[in-house]
Amino acid sequence: MPQPQFSQLRQRLNEQVLGQPDLVDGLLIALLCEGHVLIEGAPGLAKTRLVKALGAALEGRFARIQFTPDLLPADLTGSEVFHPQDGSFVFQPGPLFNHLILADEINRAPAKVQSALLEAMAERQITVGKKSWRLPPLFMVAATQNPIEQEGTYPLPEAQLDRFLLKLKVNYPDPALELAILRQHRQGEPAPDASRQLGLESLQEARRQVLAVEMQPRLEQYIVHLVCASRQDPSGLIAYGASPRATLGLARAARARAWLEGRAFVLPEDISTLALPLLRHRLLPSYPALAQGLDGDALARQLLERVPCP
Repeated sequence: MPQPQFSQLRQRLNEQVLGQPDLVDGLLIALLCEGHVLIEGAPGLAKTRLVKALGAALEGRFARIQFTPDLLPADLTGSEVFHPQDGSFVFQPGPLFNHLILADEINRAPAKVQSALLEAMAERQITVGKKSWRLPPLFMVAATQNPIEQEGTYPLPEAQLDRFLLKLKVNYPDPALELAILRQHRQGEPAPDASRQLGLESLQEARRQVLAVEMQPRLEQYIVHLVCASRQDPSGLIAYGASPRATLGLARAARARAWLEGRAFVLPEDISTLALPLLRHRLLPSYPALAQGLDGDALARQLLERVPCP
């Protein structure tokens, strides 16, 4: 069963960002799985608001980095600062030395910056010069991306996309929900309450409980068949399928979803629900697929239809 603190965190996030339960659950699943999350949506859909709300609800350090084309790797990692008083160099840590990182408009930064971020995401360490520093056990990158504007953006490399456990998409609210958002806005931002923060020890205990969630062998086989089928597409629409990292991520994410729902075992719906956000950014469309207007979402849905769920 989820800890009371975690259930309260889930409720508070849903109260602060209305009508986005899948987005909230995806963010919490990534947190439970020690993964990173990429959030894609048009401007003004509360992507940044949700991540900032999570940062305020966690016992840890939060940092927001606005990615721009002129950003330098040292703006993320930090750099050595010269002290003329004694002629020494002292390392000044950058914003990556925090627990939760909001990488706003991540696709606006050039390759060298993405390389520095990728090391932190993949290796949980930061290297400056000849020295490397380990990052804390709670280190999570929540990145946002605007799919509309393409000027001044850099497509993320496949190796970096593969490091994101989930890619979540945010759509426009319906009129009734937008009215509720309008009325909530009049009340102003809720004041942060440090006494209700989720402690790091409680988070580590929750992660251990997630790993103990039971998964039947037939469901493990289903995950393997699903991911392997992405590499053996008979239609030729998938140029490159998902790697074994997707298999490991889907199994752990399914356990996290089951734990959030108060179950000690995984159901097939846990896997099928998370397959789309976990695979959409890992399936590379072929030229025939692009000619038909098929993207990662469409290919993932076809894959789910082709591989029957037990």
